[in-house]
Amino acid sequence: MMAYDYDVLVVGAGIVGLATALALTQERAGLRVGVLEKEAAPAGHQTGHNSGVIHSGVYYRPGSLKARYATEGAAAMVAFCREHGLAHQVPGKLIVATSGAELPRLAELAARGRRNGITVEELTARQILDYEPAVAGLAGLRIDSTGICDFGEVARTYARLAAERGAVLRTRSEVRAIERRTDGITVRCADGAELRCAVLVNCAGLYSDRLAQLAGDDPGLRIIPFRGEYYELTEQRSALVRGLVYPVPDPAFPFLGVHLTRGIDGEVHVGPNAVPALAREGYHWHTVRPGELAETLRFPGSRRLARQHWRYGLGELHRSLSKHAFTAAVQRLLPSVTAADLVRAGSGVRAQAVARDGTLLDDFAFAGFDPGDPTSTRRLVHVLNAPSPAATASLPIGREVARRALAALDAGG
Repeated sequence: MMAYDYDVLVVGAGIVGLATALALTQERAGLRVGVLEKEAAPAGHQTGHNSGVIHSGVYYRPGSLKARYATEGAAAMVAFCREHGLAHQVPGKLIVATSGAELPRLAELAARGRRNGITVEELTARQILDYEPAVAGLAGLRIDSTGICDFGEVARTYARLAAERGAVLRTRSEVRAIERRTDGITVRCADGAELRCAVLVNCAGLYSDRLAQLAGDDPGLRIIPFRGEYYELTEQRSALVRGLVYPVPDPAFPFLGVHLTRGIDGEVHVGPNAVPALAREGYHWHTVRPGELAETLRFPGSRRLARQHWRYGLGELHRSLSKHAFTAAVQRLLPSVTAADLVRAGSGVRAQAVARDGTLLDDFAFAGFDPGDPTSTRRLVHVLNAPSPAATASLPIGREVARRALAALDAGG
């Protein structure tokens, strides 16, 4: 019988992996939990490169995991920040229709939000100005429950709380090999460490598909990295935006469009767009990893996605390369803004799962051990798709992943 270093070993110290570790330690006292992170500190990628919005859940298909976990997670996130003294605000947000063609989609969005249990106030053009005097629109929705916080700080707090309950975070521990046996799993890291566990949990984000393959599982999808590029309003013009302002999203895509976000630091972030990144950690155009790019291009889902949505992609690419085009997109919401009012800010990379037929996975996706399916993969739990609003929903996602991991542990792997 294998001697375990950990009962459950989590790969990935982003906000989802750390929420999972925290949930495991809360659910079962004395459980030996380890977290592996390839970087020098947690929350270095998706968790630390986003707009910090606590999403209400208004966008997501009723009954979906995103709808359930976002609405539950938004309330839980605000309560968590309040309990632990983390900077946060709940300013609410506007979703604004700027053309007649968007009005039916705005009405459907209001109905969807109400089906998800969210309070939605419908606004006229005049009422929009009561909240955001510089914003133009034909009609809008007001969502009071939308908030902002620093998700990197939230994740570090998860890590601290989990450590206080006995969890061990190992940084600079990139996973290089996974050996599955009937009595356990051995993980080999780049630093030479060899760790044994009863159950392995894959929360590797941008590398979740690759880790699943490393463990011998075919995830049936690939992570395609999309870079989101942000601008900020200059300090002199930041007063143009009081809170959070979003366009009406295109229902064909899981991206919310260029929006305006006043963060907890008072700076107004503008963006992001969504362009294919040339590396999984491709935060800039000059960051190219030929092997990763070739892997993406070889995947049939990538080619089908490009054929289906090339017009949308060209528009995003144009806004990435042209500040004038990006400014024009912002002016739909904020007519008085000029290119001189916008300065380049940071970028983030979204780990978007794409199926072989080119479909963008719209919901959170888990694989591996399923307590309801005795034929499912044993000793492994995979989080294969957890883009936005995963940070908002991290507490309920963590509890779900922990539930699956503990069920796998109780089943003897």
